[in-house]
Amino acid sequence: MLQAGKTRRTEKGSVPEAIGRRQPWLILSLLFALTVILFIARQALSVMAPVLRTVFHLSNEQYGRIVSALGLGMMSGEFPMGMLMDWLGARLGLSLAVFWWSAATGSLALAGSGMQLGLSQLWKGSGECGAYSGGIKTITRLFEKKDRTLAIGIFNGGSVIGATLAPPVIVYLLQHYGFRIAFLAPTAAGFLWIPLWWFLYKQEPKASTDATSPRVSIRQMLGNSSSWAVMLCRFFVGPVMQFYWYWTPSYLFSARHMTMTEIGLLGWIPFLMGDVGGVLGGWFAGALLRRGFSVRNTRRISMYGSALICGVSVVVPYMHGIGAALTVISIAIAADNFISAHMFAAVTDLFPDEQVGRATGLTGVAGGLSGMLFPLLTGLLVDRISYTPVFVLVAIMPMIGALALFAAGRQYRLRERLRLPAAQVQ
Repeated sequence: MLQAGKTRRTEKGSVPEAIGRRQPWLILSLLFALTVILFIARQALSVMAPVLRTVFHLSNEQYGRIVSALGLGMMSGEFPMGMLMDWLGARLGLSLAVFWWSAATGSLALAGSGMQLGLSQLWKGSGECGAYSGGIKTITRLFEKKDRTLAIGIFNGGSVIGATLAPPVIVYLLQHYGFRIAFLAPTAAGFLWIPLWWFLYKQEPKASTDATSPRVSIRQMLGNSSSWAVMLCRFFVGPVMQFYWYWTPSYLFSARHMTMTEIGLLGWIPFLMGDVGGVLGGWFAGALLRRGFSVRNTRRISMYGSALICGVSVVVPYMHGIGAALTVISIAIAADNFISAHMFAAVTDLFPDEQVGRATGLTGVAGGLSGMLFPLLTGLLVDRISYTPVFVLVAIMPMIGALALFAAGRQYRLRERLRLPAAQVQ
């Protein structure tokens, strides 16, 4: 059982003193399950997009506005959710967040128009963002720095497993029970997750209320270059995976002329490869750190390398055959999840434990903004030109995000020079 308030601080971070070896991994498995459920719920809309667009008479631009509503909700909810996790702790905070977005997912089943779909998406986004601020805060509490990127890669990998399971599961529910039941199934799963979390994660160290830690305001955090480093990184990296989540089924249906049954049978493959990329990203970081690489160099090698691989997206529209297109999309998604594991881990590098929730929330505000704008741009480009310019954008955006992280993240350089843990570099 976790012992509140009893921690030991080493150069690798703070971990609860009495936590057994298995307990952090058990909690991580719950967080992994949460992201699986969350992304099945999130992908339900995109998997059923060809049908929903017909039912509600939606153009690509209108569908893009519905997708962007989720980003608007995340942008508005991210920092409040981050504050909630820092002040109340992840046990209560995550329980409230999951209840909120699960109810919003259920409301999608009641929608009778595109406008109502968009409003439900807005509500849903305001709660979904709590999963990452709460999850990353929990990982920061339970894992030493050498293991955090792997833990974050596994946690974030649940998003890709959810996206992998979504096509066959949602298409089955759609074809046998209709789109409304397809929205209600992940709603029920979210509600069932809450008591498991509440029962197993009974206590947590209260570092966020430690009297020795000065209270830091949002204005002070925004004055820290590290905040802008991680925000800019997520602004450019975040929409890439969102594009693949939300637009792959529509692309396969309209541009590659696949049927819904074929999408259900094959559409999960790229996302499974994405999960491999996320876990590999975490493992690779741990391997470099154990071999004596600095945190900064580990991040630079990993992020620049995977950003280069993300560039293969540019050739997707020119591939002949479904198999070739799915192969390239799989490589791009794997590389993007690789870089995403390091993007989220960068928050734990640059901020002390008691600020991780709010710092993650700030990155979510940036990600929500780009997640709102990029679908609008995507819908516009697809309707008026084609998918080709969109694939060009998602090919170059990860590299821009990586460059922004290290250009603005001067704390990496200061920490390298002084050899200080992240909590002392502010």
